Amino acid sequence: MALPGPVEDRREVFAGCVAEIVRVLGLDVAHEPQPGDPRTWVNHARTALYKACRRDLILSEESFQTLIKAAVYDPDPSFNRHFLEPALNAFGRGRVQASLLGYLRAGTDLERAGAANAWYWSALPLRLPTVRAEHHPAATGPAELDDAPTVRADWYETALREFVSNQHLDVRRCILPGLPLRKSAYPPELHDLVDAAVAIARSHPDEYIRHRVEHQVGD
Repeated sequence: MALPGPVEDRREVFAGCVAEIVRVLGLDVAHEPQPGDPRTWVNHARTALYKACRRDLILSEESFQTLIKAAVYDPDPSFNRHFLEPALNAFGRGRVQASLLGYLRAGTDLERAGAANAWYWSALPLRLPTVRAEHHPAATGPAELDDAPTVRADWYETALREFVSNQHLDVRRCILPGLPLRKSAYPPELHDLVDAAVAIARSHPDEYIRHRVEHQVGD
């Protein structure tokens, strides 16, 4: 079962995030998003970013949070990778994952859900060798060197606690697909929380959550 669309409409805020990317990166995109449905303009911006990443692209420090924020606010979990991938290649996997963890811990519910969607793509292989950070202009970036397992462990523990404690529908829908539900994935002191997460998901009124937990527990 496909992940349902978000309960909260984030398109207008997302268009603002994309406009900031166009400004910071100097992308060749005409006009600004208009009130109403900015989808066509956003698609033009996505295309411009895609093309820029296939050429030599030097990303400033300012562009890091700009790209991460757009990935978090993107309402489409299939396309948020377009913003996450250049950040991964230029600034490193560990820094990207730590930033997403920050959103999960301290963001709004909308941001927590978006960070969980973006987390899926944070494990992407690095395939943009011409995308580099301004302070690290060498031919190869530091992304594979700072892939810290401790960040992933912190993410899984935080996501588990958030799923159990946070009743927001989008947060639970978005966290669940990337949440290990095996006790072996956690230290013993978290095993009761794993049981609680499974029980919550199995009895949840949302069909997607009930369907998803059976798929994950059965794997």
